[in-house]
Parts: sequence; structure tokens; C-alpha cells
Amino acid sequence: MEKTFSFVYDEYDSIADLTAEDALLVEGARNATKLAYAPYSNFLVGAYASLASGDFVKGSNQENASYPVGICAERALLASTAQLFPDVPINTLAISYNNLNGSSSLPLCPCGMCRQAINEFENRYNSPIRIILSGMEGKVIVVSQASQLLPLSFNGEAFF
Repeated sequence: MEKTFSFVYDEYDSIADLTAEDALLVEGARNATKLAYAPYSNFLVGAYASLASGDFVKGSNQENASYPVGICAERALLASTAQLFPDVPINTLAISYNNLNGSSSLPLCPCGMCRQAINEFENRYNSPIRIILSGMEGKVIVVSQASQLLPLSFNGEAFF
């Protein structure tokens, strides 16, 4: 039996078209790119999230000469959130980037590893995480639930 997976997302021409709250999150993600350590790729990624408690957390990518040792902005944010606010779900996560070698005008989507980590976080708290994707300028994409970015994801049910 053939099945189809699809989802709906919202696309905006710029940050100016977002709600004030979503624009604040995108600006937070854009500002978080300044904390990135990316001397090898010159691709600075920032993430900024609003939590159910009303708190905010940020993360940035941290590269390493031994590439597997580095960590993406999204997973840095998730780790910080789990440590600082262990029982608090994330409401919305904004992700942005600054490509020092080229354009930063297209929305940036998380890598596969980060999609899996965000999906796990969503499942852990049984709470959907909205995702806002942007660059330093240009279009912005809003996805209503992170799990939509990773259909047929690996989860704990595989162990039982």
C-alpha cells in the first residue's frame, strides 16, 4: 500500500511579517550566531527558544578541528535547556545562520541529527515544538511541529 507524507508550513517574505513574539525569537537566533565558534566552515548558526515557563534559551554551533567533536546550535540549545530547565518544554525554537562565505538569505533547516534530537525532545515532554527557520534576511518559514520535519523517525518504540 502506497502512502504519502506531507505537511503544511507558513512562509513569510521577511521578519517584518511575523508576530512580535516570533520576530523576537528570530532576532534572538540571529544574535546567537555571534556566539558561534566556526573557524573551519565560517557558517555561524544560532538557535533561540521560548520555553513554557516564559524563559528563553540560546545556543550556537561550536566547531572543532576534529569535526565529529563539534555540536550544532540546536543540540547545544537542547542540552542547555535540559540542564537549566529540566522539566520545562520548549514552545518555539527559532534557527538562523550567518554564512561568512556567502549569502544568508534563505531559511535554514536543521540537519538530520538535530531533527532527531528535537523530535526526541518533543516526545520527551509530549509537547509540540514550533520551529521558525530563517537566515539573516529574507524569507522565514514556520513549521507548527518539529516532528513534521522527520517523518518515520527513530523512536523508543523500536526497542519494545
